[in-house]
Amino acid sequence: MSRSASPGPGPRLVVATTRAALADARAVPGPRPVVLVPTMGALHPGHERLLEAARTLAGPRGSVIVSIFVNPLQFGPNEDLDRYPRTLDEDLARCARAGVSLVFAPSAAEMYPGGKPEVTVDPGPAGRRYEGEFRPGFFGGVLTVVMKLLQLTGPAIAVFGEKDAQQLALVSQMVADLDLGVAIAAAPTHRDPDGLATSSRNVYLSAWERAAALAVPRALAAARAAASAGPKAALAAAAFLLDAAGAGDPPVELDYLTLADPKTFVEVGPDYAGPARLLVAARVGTTRLIDNTLLKFGAGQ
Repeated sequence: MSRSASPGPGPRLVVATTRAALADARAVPGPRPVVLVPTMGALHPGHERLLEAARTLAGPRGSVIVSIFVNPLQFGPNEDLDRYPRTLDEDLARCARAGVSLVFAPSAAEMYPGGKPEVTVDPGPAGRRYEGEFRPGFFGGVLTVVMKLLQLTGPAIAVFGEKDAQQLALVSQMVADLDLGVAIAAAPTHRDPDGLATSSRNVYLSAWERAAALAVPRALAAARAAASAGPKAALAAAAFLLDAAGAGDPPVELDYLTLADPKTFVEVGPDYAGPARLLVAARVGTTRLIDNTLLKFGAGQ
């Protein structure tokens, strides 16, 4: 089914909750290019930056589609699928204000009518490192749902955030390797005023936990400041702050801190020259945080 959800003047936002309604909406000749922003809902200012980037890429003649779907394939058995915030009415209001033309908000049964799919997308070696190691099956679930969304919505461009750098790299690789014919655009990480990378999961942090979590962006800043001295110094600067935060109350419990090639996500060595992503994942209380920054080493850094 579909409905309109745009109050006030201007183009009305169409909301499709079924494949059939989405197909009907896409069958009507409309503005081109079409730009997709895939989300799991619980939209926040970081998502608004994605919507702004999509609106810019669409230009005055194009249109923006947003998907809102909490994808069960990317949640492990002990993760927060049921707890993940769902705020559809507020999300639709944000989309309407951002000039989105169409929202696709299916149920799990609509996205996976046969239940858990037998055939999924293998993320390859890069998808088994870091996030893939700590969250087995995560990237297979992400790539499978992104593949389905690209097929169902048919965009020319899809926008993803740099905060999820490994996900962005894997989606780009999938699109290239499987000749999907979609341009992947990256939007910079949005940060709250205190520096924490904006995330739907930040609402789970208490005031004390949030204060402790600020060690993560501070560690990234320390690494950037030390990058001119090389990879070893940058990594050590970040580790120093995170080690101290690990002894705090509440502690920042580190899953990983590493410098990796931004395409293959293979760890780089102390003599590496070129661009590298400093990647960090940590837990504060029951909330898991990820963040990253791009560093450049060697000549012309």
